Amino acid sequence: MTREERARENFLKGYNCAQAVLLAFADEVGMDEETLARLAAPFGGGMGRLREVCGAVSGMLMADGFLNGYSDPKATTEKKETYARVQMLAARFREEFGSIICREIVQEQVDSGVTPTERTPEFYKKRPCAEYVALAAKILDEELKKC
Repeated sequence: MTREERARENFLKGYNCAQAVLLAFADEVGMDEETLARLAAPFGGGMGRLREVCGAVSGMLMADGFLNGYSDPKATTEKKETYARVQMLAARFREEFGSIICREIVQEQVDSGVTPTERTPEFYKKRPCAEYVALAAKILDEELKKC
Protein backbone atom coordinates (compact mmCIF):
# COMPACT_ATOMS: atom_id res chain seq x y z
CA MET A 1 0.00 0.00 0.00
CA THR A 2 1.36 3.43 -0.90
CA ARG A 3 1.69 6.31 1.56
CA GLU A 4 -1.04 8.05 -0.40
CA GLU A 5 -3.39 5.07 0.04
CA ARG A 6 -2.50 4.76 3.73
CA ALA A 7 -3.27 8.41 4.38
CA ARG A 8 -6.62 8.18 2.59
CA GLU A 9 -7.47 4.97 4.47
CA ASN A 10 -6.51 6.57 7.81
CA PHE A 11 -8.81 9.51 7.12
CA LEU A 12 -11.66 7.22 6.15
CA LYS A 13 -11.17 5.33 9.44
CA GLY A 14 -11.91 8.58 11.27
CA TYR A 15 -8.49 10.10 11.94
CA ASN A 16 -8.26 13.84 11.37
CA CYS A 17 -6.26 15.14 8.40
CA ALA A 18 -3.02 15.66 10.30
CA GLN A 19 -3.21 12.26 11.96
CA ALA A 20 -4.02 10.56 8.66
CA VAL A 21 -0.88 11.89 6.98
CA LEU A 22 1.50 11.51 9.91
CA LEU A 23 0.34 7.94 10.55
CA ALA A 24 1.00 7.08 6.90
CA PHE A 25 4.70 7.54 7.75
CA ALA A 26 4.65 5.81 11.16
CA ASP A 27 6.93 3.01 9.99
CA GLU A 28 9.61 5.46 8.83
CA VAL A 29 9.23 7.81 11.79
CA GLY A 30 9.90 4.95 14.18
CA MET A 31 7.38 6.01 16.79
CA ASP A 32 4.28 4.13 17.87
CA GLU A 33 1.00 5.08 16.21
CA GLU A 34 -0.74 6.05 19.44
CA THR A 35 1.92 8.64 20.24
CA LEU A 36 1.85 10.01 16.69
CA ALA A 37 -1.96 10.20 16.71
CA ARG A 38 -1.88 12.10 19.99
CA LEU A 39 0.79 14.48 18.70
CA ALA A 40 -1.21 15.28 15.55
CA ALA A 41 -4.63 15.39 17.27
CA PRO A 42 -4.73 19.19 17.79
CA PHE A 43 -4.02 19.92 14.12
CA GLY A 44 -7.23 18.55 12.58
CA GLY A 45 -9.71 20.99 11.09
CA GLY A 46 -7.00 23.51 10.36
CA MET A 47 -5.70 23.49 13.95
CA GLY A 48 -8.48 22.56 16.32
CA ARG A 49 -11.21 23.47 13.81
CA LEU A 50 -9.96 27.05 13.53
CA ARG A 51 -9.80 26.39 9.76
CA GLU A 52 -6.28 27.77 9.48
CA VAL A 53 -3.41 25.68 8.01
CA CYS A 54 -4.86 22.49 6.54
CA GLY A 55 -4.31 19.49 8.79
CA ALA A 56 -2.98 17.49 5.84
CA VAL A 57 -0.21 20.06 5.42
CA SER A 58 0.50 20.04 9.17
CA GLY A 59 0.74 16.24 9.18
CA MET A 60 3.03 16.30 6.17
CA LEU A 61 5.31 18.82 7.87
CA MET A 62 5.34 16.89 11.15
CA ALA A 63 6.39 13.74 9.33
CA ASP A 64 9.09 15.65 7.48
CA GLY A 65 10.29 17.12 10.76
CA PHE A 66 10.66 13.67 12.28
CA LEU A 67 12.58 12.48 9.23
CA ASN A 68 14.64 15.56 8.33
CA GLY A 69 14.34 18.01 11.21
CA TYR A 70 16.94 19.27 13.64
CA SER A 71 17.14 19.25 17.43
CA ASP A 72 20.03 21.60 18.19
CA PRO A 73 18.63 25.08 18.97
CA LYS A 74 21.80 26.63 17.53
CA ALA A 75 21.60 24.69 14.25
CA THR A 76 21.33 27.71 11.96
CA THR A 77 22.09 25.86 8.74
CA GLU A 78 19.69 23.05 9.61
CA LYS A 79 16.95 25.56 10.48
CA LYS A 80 17.40 27.22 7.11
CA GLU A 81 17.23 23.83 5.35
CA THR A 82 14.12 22.88 7.32
CA TYR A 83 12.34 26.13 6.52
CA ALA A 84 13.25 25.75 2.84
CA ARG A 85 11.71 22.26 2.86
CA VAL A 86 8.58 23.55 4.60
CA GLN A 87 8.15 26.24 1.98
CA MET A 88 8.76 23.84 -0.88
CA LEU A 89 6.34 21.20 0.47
CA ALA A 90 3.66 23.82 1.17
CA ALA A 91 4.14 25.28 -2.31
CA ARG A 92 3.61 21.89 -3.93
CA PHE A 93 0.36 21.43 -2.00
CA ARG A 94 -0.72 25.00 -2.81
CA GLU A 95 -0.06 24.40 -6.53
CA GLU A 96 -2.64 21.64 -6.51
CA PHE A 97 -5.37 23.20 -4.34
CA GLY A 98 -4.69 26.93 -4.53
CA SER A 99 -4.05 27.36 -0.82
CA ILE A 100 -2.83 25.65 2.33
CA ILE A 101 -5.59 27.26 4.42
CA CYS A 102 -8.40 24.88 5.40
CA ARG A 103 -11.30 27.31 5.05
CA GLU A 104 -10.05 28.36 1.60
CA ILE A 105 -9.67 24.87 0.15
CA VAL A 106 -12.82 23.32 1.64
CA GLN A 107 -15.32 24.60 -0.88
CA GLU A 108 -18.29 24.76 1.49
CA GLN A 109 -19.34 26.74 4.51
CA VAL A 110 -17.38 25.13 7.32
CA ASP A 111 -18.23 25.21 10.97
CA SER A 112 -15.37 26.24 13.21
CA GLY A 113 -16.98 25.23 16.50
CA VAL A 114 -15.39 22.68 18.76
CA THR A 115 -17.70 19.77 17.91
CA PRO A 116 -16.26 17.54 15.18
CA THR A 117 -18.41 16.98 12.13
CA GLU A 118 -20.01 13.56 12.15
CA ARG A 119 -18.36 11.23 9.64
CA THR A 120 -21.33 10.12 7.56
CA PRO A 121 -21.51 9.05 3.91
CA GLU A 122 -22.73 12.59 3.14
CA PHE A 123 -19.67 14.06 4.88
CA TYR A 124 -17.32 12.02 2.72
CA LYS A 125 -19.25 12.97 -0.45
CA LYS A 126 -19.09 16.70 0.33
CA ARG A 127 -15.62 16.98 1.85
CA PRO A 128 -12.59 16.53 -0.38
CA CYS A 129 -10.33 16.03 2.65
CA ALA A 130 -9.49 12.41 1.76
CA GLU A 131 -7.90 13.77 -1.42
CA TYR A 132 -5.98 16.41 0.53
CA VAL A 133 -4.42 13.86 2.86
CA ALA A 134 -3.60 11.55 -0.03
CA LEU A 135 -1.86 14.34 -1.93
CA ALA A 136 0.08 15.53 1.13
CA ALA A 137 1.36 11.98 1.72
CA LYS A 138 2.23 11.60 -1.96
CA ILE A 139 4.13 14.90 -2.04
CA LEU A 140 6.22 14.02 0.99
CA ASP A 141 6.84 10.48 -0.22
CA GLU A 142 8.08 11.80 -3.57
CA GLU A 143 10.38 14.31 -1.88
CA LEU A 144 11.77 11.69 0.50
CA LYS A 145 12.61 9.44 -2.44
CA LYS A 146 14.72 12.26 -3.91
CA CYS A 147 16.97 12.35 -0.84
